[in-house]
This record gives sequence, C-alpha cells and structure tokens, in this order.
Amino acid sequence: MKKILVANRGEIAIRVMKTARKMGIKTVAIYSEVDRNAPHVKFADEAVCVGKAPSNQSYLKGDKIIEIAKKLHVDGIHPGYGFLSENANFAELVEKNNITFIGPRSKAIKIMGSKLAAKEAVKKYNIPMVPGIDKAITDVKKAKEIAKNIGFPILIKASAGGGGKGMRVVEKEADLQLQMERANSEATSAFGDGSVFIEKYVSSPRHIEIQVMADSHGNIIHLFERECSIQRRHQKVVEEAPSAVLTPQLRNKMGEAAVKVAKSCDYLGAGTVEFLIDDKHNFYFLEMNTRLQVEHPVTELITGVDLVELQIKVARGEALPINQNDLKIKGHALELRVYAEDPLNNFLPSVGNLSTYKIPTGKNIRVDNGFEEGMDIPIYYDPMLAKLITYGNTREEAIQLMIQAINNYHIEGVATTLPFGKFVCEHDAFCSGSFDTHFVKNHYVPEIIKQQTENEAKIAALIALKTYLEDQKLLRLPN
Repeated sequence: MKKILVANRGEIAIRVMKTARKMGIKTVAIYSEVDRNAPHVKFADEAVCVGKAPSNQSYLKGDKIIEIAKKLHVDGIHPGYGFLSENANFAELVEKNNITFIGPRSKAIKIMGSKLAAKEAVKKYNIPMVPGIDKAITDVKKAKEIAKNIGFPILIKASAGGGGKGMRVVEKEADLQLQMERANSEATSAFGDGSVFIEKYVSSPRHIEIQVMADSHGNIIHLFERECSIQRRHQKVVEEAPSAVLTPQLRNKMGEAAVKVAKSCDYLGAGTVEFLIDDKHNFYFLEMNTRLQVEHPVTELITGVDLVELQIKVARGEALPINQNDLKIKGHALELRVYAEDPLNNFLPSVGNLSTYKIPTGKNIRVDNGFEEGMDIPIYYDPMLAKLITYGNTREEAIQLMIQAINNYHIEGVATTLPFGKFVCEHDAFCSGSFDTHFVKNHYVPEIIKQQTENEAKIAALIALKTYLEDQKLLRLPN
C-alpha cells in the first residue's frame, strides 16, 4: 500500500495521515469548497476538491471520491469516522473498484448497522441483552403491548441509526403515543427509516465500550474498555480508559463477549462493541460501531498501540503483530471532545471565527486538532474542533493534567466545551468514579461555569490593572 485517500476532514483526517506518513505511505486529502484552506488539506501529499460545502455535495459523494482515488492511483481508502465510514454501499463500491477499504467488509457493516440484525447475529453466542423486542415496529398499538409486557420505563430507539437520533425514554403509558410519533419522525428524517425497537430502559446505566481488532487470519483481540458515560443529548463528551468500575474479572468477561460479537459478523479491522452496565454491574450488549471511534486515543495511550497502524496492516492482509497476552493496561487516559458548542446555552452549536486559538502543549498532553487561529467554523459539519487527551500513571494524575491543559487551551471567537470539561473534572461525582450517563442531568449547573468565567475575568482584569499601574510608576521614576 503506497498511497491512501482519507475520505474525511478535520482532526481525524490529520490523525490518519500522521500514521500513514510514519509508515512511508503517501496521502490524498479530499476537501469541500469551504475547507479549501483547512489544515488537513495542507498536511496531505495531494489534495482534491470533492464538491460544494454541504456534506451531501462533497464528503458523502462516494462515486466522486472513488473517481478521484482511481485517477490518482490510490491503493486504499480510509473513511475515518462519520460521513461514509459506516456506509456498507460505499465499502462495497470501494471493494468492487479494486481499492482496499481500510475498515470492515461491507457485510459486517450491514449486519451491525441495523441494531436488530446485530442482536440477531449475536444471539447464538449467549451475550446478555437488554429485555426487549427482536423486530422493528412503527405501530403505536404494538408498542403499547410490548411496553406493558417488559414494564416501564422503556427506551424507544431507531433501528437504522445512532447518535441519539430517534431515541426516547418513556416513563409511563400516557406518554407513549407522543414519544413514539416523535421517534418515528426523527428516525425517518435522519435515516430514511422510521422503524424503531423497544427495550427495557436500564436506570443508572454506565456506557462502557470495548475496542476490538480482527485480521483476515482468524485472529481477534480486544484492547480493553473505555468509559463513555459523560454525555449530552446521548452523545459522548468526556471519555476515559480504563473504567473506574470494572474489576479484572468483569473486564475479561466483557472483552470475551466483545470478541464473540466480532466473530458473529466475520469482522475485519478496528471496531467497538458497546455495552450498558447497570448499578449491579450486569452488562448488556448495546451495538457495534464498525469503524474507528472518536475516543480511540485513550486506548492508544494505555496500551501503547497505534490503532490506525493496525487498521492499515490488517487491511493489506497482514496478521496482527500482537496477541491478547501481549496487551497490558498501563496508566490512565482521559479525553475531552472540544466542540464549538455553548455549554451555557444547552450545548447549542457556536458559529464564528477563531480569533484566538492556542493549544496546550507538554508531556502527556495530546491534542488531535483540525483547526488553526483565524479560521471560521463551518456550519455544515459536526462542530468538533479537536480532542484534548491527557495521560497519567493514575486516574487522579490524568484528571489534574486535564484541568491544567484546559486552563492552557485558549480559544476566543466561539463558545466551546472546555469550561464544561473543567466542570466535570472538578466534580466530586466524577473524581470519585461514582457517576452514570445521567451526570449532566443530575449534576450539571451552567450557572457555576458562568460564575467561574466571571471570576476569572475579574482576576485577569485586576492583574492587568496592577501591571499597568506598576508600569506607570516605572515610567514616572526620575532618571
């Protein structure tokens, strides 16, 4: 493999290109018109405009991307995450054009892309699943029958997608019809398929996922877990590895279950098996993400493994160079997704110009970044600017370094999730490890961040005034 096209943008495009460069592989960037001067375009060896700003006219145009790849004699396509990364038709098209898709086979993407098909596939492996139904429905009457049978509260979830879209928690029967209609509508809008499935809602859940890697020689390993319970709108914001609640025994059981999930769909490459854990530490299969995850850096830091390098090696037919016994957890890693979102205004996207953009540096601080000072934040894509990752010998060390790194990350022009990340890292529930996916609902108080910001601004103003007065004194001193 001598040349790879990265079918993505921003920080993940650069992340993949860095490993390719390390491996002596040339890279091709694609970009939309609005991304013409983006850092990932400058970083690549070659770059081609793929279309207009909206993603459906650029980064989602699979035919155009393959056309570019063939013209530039590309050997492999890495999809990153988002966009076409879990599009089975795109993966199949890449395969048909004799280009290596650096990801799973299209069949596995299809199976795991449908939550119901995924559950069907893993059934024979006796993997624990949340009580619910094994077929998609759109009928409210049928939903009422199922809900009564498994008991409230229930969770309505879109069959065809994720990211919190088409998802509703229903506490009582009186709310079911309205929430079902909303879930159907949202799922239809987001995925073109309004069908949903219904399962028992696990109260006080923790969201734990297991990283797996499989080659074409029958080898599958897991690279331990990531804790992803700090979420807003069912989407992750803070992730860490390892989890503070898993015992070695539970870790092994979940790791073995994740490997079985990968086997169930003849998996190839990097994937993530997601589980819910209840307050009694029972775990349940949730879904499989057939791609690299946003939060993969925390796994890389605690294992010392470059996951993108393994993806490329496996895609070109090599056997995994490590086995399960080679892997050990060393230290602790934490990741904050730095979104251009306003944590004081319900995490709504914040559009503007990065008038100041200075990232923190130092030992055990990693920033997977996709932006530069002076750039505008495009309204067309996910609002993530970067990922801030810290590593320590202990969880406490990683948390303290994260607080320090947030303080040294200077952004002006847009609101970001940096203050929220600091709030999380300083909160007793998070520091003690005693939290679940309801952290934001139970603990987050925007007013605290507002007060902190105002206090910091006052302190900065007083320091500036003191410095000014001292300078004036020096200027007035006689020669």
